[in-house]
Amino acid sequence: MEKNIFLLIIVLLSLLACSGDKSGHTDKNADTIDSSSEVPDSTEKVISDTPMPKAADELFDDFFFNFAANKKLQFKRILFPLPVNNGKDSIMMKKKDWKMNQFFMRQNFYTVIFDNEKQMNYVKDTTINHVIVEKISLIKNNVKQYIFDRINGQWMMTKVNNEAMYQSTNASFLKFYQRFVVDSAFQVRSLNNPVKFIGPDPDDDFSRLEGMITPDTWFGFCPELPSGVIYNIIYGQTYKESNKKIFVKRGIANGLEIELTFKKVKGKWKLVKLET
Repeated sequence: MEKNIFLLIIVLLSLLACSGDKSGHTDKNADTIDSSSEVPDSTEKVISDTPMPKAADELFDDFFFNFAANKKLQFKRILFPLPVNNGKDSIMMKKKDWKMNQFFMRQNFYTVIFDNEKQMNYVKDTTINHVIVEKISLIKNNVKQYIFDRINGQWMMTKVNNEAMYQSTNASFLKFYQRFVVDSAFQVRSLNNPVKFIGPDPDDDFSRLEGMITPDTWFGFCPELPSGVIYNIIYGQTYKESNKKIFVKRGIANGLEIELTFKKVKGKWKLVKLET
């Protein structure tokens, strides 16, 4: 029964995604608008009336998709008054001042940044008790961190931090990505020659193809990448100023995934692998 309820939530989430921007460019205010003005009343009521399966608290992603779509659940799973750190000052936000936050649910994808392949396994780790969801504004050069802790078996938002992008441990990569995604000439210059490519075999649904992409063929393979605002989810992984970053774009309802692996070569970030 719980599995069926969760599948219903995913279907409803796909309805939310359909109302988002499909161009790959993220609305910088996409997570700040009250859902009542964006989601049809009937859809919102069905989501709010659908109880979250208890098992959803085991994996953070399962919880978070419900949290971002269900207004009733969201208000229940925030510890008010909520500490909000704005750098120079802090406030304790009261429940009446919080607005329903849809995070990235109004678009049809979300993004995650990893230092290595091992960190990617944290997504399915049921022992994690502390997660940070980051909203990264590439336009305003800041990062808003929504901090979640599992308390008595239930995920709760416990704090919000605001910091400048240069303070992030991903600062070097984010500064690079900020230009990479909007400057096509810079993008080509930032390709390793060649870029390793792994993708589906059009003639065999169960096989994968491997090949190489050269700069002159890049725009035949280049995926749509978000600009303006991206998200990152820290599932307990510890970041450092590493020479490797894996940028992952995941579909919310369709399960499609794109991985771009970047490495620093002679002090400059280069795209070395694309996997679709």
